[in-house]
Amino acid sequence: MDIKTSEKVDLVRKEIQESVDLKNQVKEELSGKIIDVSHALAECIKNGGKILLCGNGGSAADAQHFAGELVVRLSSDYTRGALPAITLSSNDYVLTACANDFGFEQVFSRQIEALGKPEDVLLCISTSGNSPNLIKAIEKAKEKRMKTIGLLGKDGGNIARLADLSLVVPSQKTPRIQEVHITICHILTSLIEKALFD
Repeated sequence: MDIKTSEKVDLVRKEIQESVDLKNQVKEELSGKIIDVSHALAECIKNGGKILLCGNGGSAADAQHFAGELVVRLSSDYTRGALPAITLSSNDYVLTACANDFGFEQVFSRQIEALGKPEDVLLCISTSGNSPNLIKAIEKAKEKRMKTIGLLGKDGGNIARLADLSLVVPSQKTPRIQEVHITICHILTSLIEKALFD
């Protein structure tokens, strides 16, 4: 193995080990909070509500991924009914019209104004916890008397202080945070399915 290949192998192993170590830390520190969030989401659905999800960039993709698993299913091993979840970042027409007319900070709050009900839950995904459009979304959800949840990273930012419940992944590295976020979304889906269908 030449030096360049050896350096690449070391990089691969380092990145994977960082991810493993962070997931182990989350396992020890956040398991109880993950269960609390799953209860809130399951109760929302039991009470006739829906889950509204939003995020920016990679977090928008994670929100869409999570919504897809709720509406469809997590695994082909499990048959159950569809669960009500809507991603607020997937309608290009609404996003661009709102950004043009009211500014990008309003792209999610405007949709919550239109769609949100007191029995619904807003789940914001953010690696920093400081995205202005997500903060506006939480503020609007609170006006609508919705429960609010943050799936966050770093120190949780302003969203951790505003949301009713927060899961803060303790890392400063965006890729590591996002890897854990999608793992948490998979776990939440499993817990919600068990709560509603077992």
